[in-house]
Amino acid sequence: MNKAVSPQSIPSQLQSLSRSLGPGIMAAAAAVGGSHLVASTKAGAIYGWQLALLILLVNLFKYPFFRAGVQYTIGTKTSLVEGYSKLGKPYLIAFAVLSIISAVVNTAALLMFSASLLAYFIPVDLSMTTLCIIILITCLSILLIGHYKALDALSKIIMAVLTVTTLIAVAIAFSNPVQPQPDFVAPSPWTLAAIGFIVVTMGWMPAPIEISSLTSMWLKSQCRDQNVTAKSALFDFNVGYISTAILALVFVSLGALLMYGSGVELQTSGVGFSHQLIGLYASTIGEWSRYLVAVIAFFCIFGSTITVIDGYSRVITESQRLLRKNQTIHPITNQIWMVCVSSAALCIVVFLAKALLPMLNFAMVLAFITTPFFALLNFILVTRTPLPKELSVGPKLKALSIVGLIYLFGFLALFIWWKWFM
Repeated sequence: MNKAVSPQSIPSQLQSLSRSLGPGIMAAAAAVGGSHLVASTKAGAIYGWQLALLILLVNLFKYPFFRAGVQYTIGTKTSLVEGYSKLGKPYLIAFAVLSIISAVVNTAALLMFSASLLAYFIPVDLSMTTLCIIILITCLSILLIGHYKALDALSKIIMAVLTVTTLIAVAIAFSNPVQPQPDFVAPSPWTLAAIGFIVVTMGWMPAPIEISSLTSMWLKSQCRDQNVTAKSALFDFNVGYISTAILALVFVSLGALLMYGSGVELQTSGVGFSHQLIGLYASTIGEWSRYLVAVIAFFCIFGSTITVIDGYSRVITESQRLLRKNQTIHPITNQIWMVCVSSAALCIVVFLAKALLPMLNFAMVLAFITTPFFALLNFILVTRTPLPKELSVGPKLKALSIVGLIYLFGFLALFIWWKWFM
């Protein structure tokens, strides 16, 4: 006979469940940024619901390679970065260089993005530089004073607020969708002209595979603070990953319901598009909704900003330790890297703002090109490393991994053909 669950045990169960969540939620906060707010919403705005299934499939095909970070870290008690170093020093050097470039350029872009959205909430007119400094000081204060626990708690708050507000926004949009123009002709995403948009969107959905190494580092830090089992770690990862997939579809819905067929010319830049989305929402639903969508947009980008600063600093610090073959490294090294990455990003914002877009495009192309190779490295690590049964790669997951590798390398070939040969 099953024991009844007492009312007193429910709060403790919820508390235990909350404690088990951490790295997966932080990875979700890092992923749900430009790829969702801009790319997913644009997919819905341009093509309606036509790319919804493809976005779901992309999340499915990439699942094994993000999961590998959890499997390897829990199974070996070491990080993915350490796994790359065991495969050979060239892999570690390539990863470290990519991480430094991505950290600085992406932080600069996210700072400007966050600052432009923060302007909606500040009653005084402040310069872009001042707003960026405010965002940066806030992020560093949280990270340097609160460390992992502060980021863990903040990520949960951000994802909760983001999920609730976005679902409210979609519910309102469903009740009052924009009607397509009478002369509107639905564009097809299955044409040569759409290849560029689809390749970039699918390549960055939900995030580059390198984010799995950030999850690995956060998980390693969580294991130092509490007892983490394979079951709790995989549960946390699945909650975060499935949340990003659902939110991707929700943002597609926002674009399809509010912009598809409206006749409005979409802004090309992420900042311009997010401001346009806020304005269109206010004009369609009501002026009161302007701040609701602004909150959604801000939490999307601020969550990405703080997790990118922390996560990339951790993997760079780990790479430095392994390249120097040190068994330990001073704890302050990670904080120094946070400050260095943030300072370099701020310098780009202040002195090289006009060059930021080319830098970002370069970082995106570099990450896109390396994504299939890091996916392959992750697959090699979890299939060749002896892991406990609950963490090993079963036949179904192995088959999905092979299909995912075919997808990633196929999209890379398509991207190279489109970018340089078409």
